[in-house]
Amino acid sequence: MRTVLDVVGVCLLAAVLLIAAFAFRRRWLSRDGGTFDCSLQLAQKDHGRGWALGLARYVGDDLQWFRVFSLAWWPKLTVNRRQLDGVTTRRPMGNEPLVTYAGHVIVDADLRDRTVHFAMTEEALTGVLAWMESAPPSTQTYL
Repeated sequence: MRTVLDVVGVCLLAAVLLIAAFAFRRRWLSRDGGTFDCSLQLAQKDHGRGWALGLARYVGDDLQWFRVFSLAWWPKLTVNRRQLDGVTTRRPMGNEPLVTYAGHVIVDADLRDRTVHFAMTEEALTGVLAWMESAPPSTQTYL
């Protein structure tokens, strides 16, 4: 009986430490501001498939995306604003409302070599568009 309680106690402690680590990481990533909830479609599959919940932040000319449920301190994706050729928006289709945050729109960002699909609030989209347009004049691309 004592061994079972020890195992349960260790498992509970590990779960609490993992939750604390996720919370600390999110706080650390948000420390300088410029962060927002943002999902990313990691795999190019049907609508509603391949999405991961995440957090995006602005760092100079880069938009960095981090998975929510990861302990990595580095971004999974970094998009430089000079790579962006344009963005289009649409409402979630198929199963997308089930796998993204409520009230988010889908943003299809055309990069030079591919298209990346984000899900974010309309307010966050306004911020992304302002960030794109605030590039120095010699580097701006027009939508």
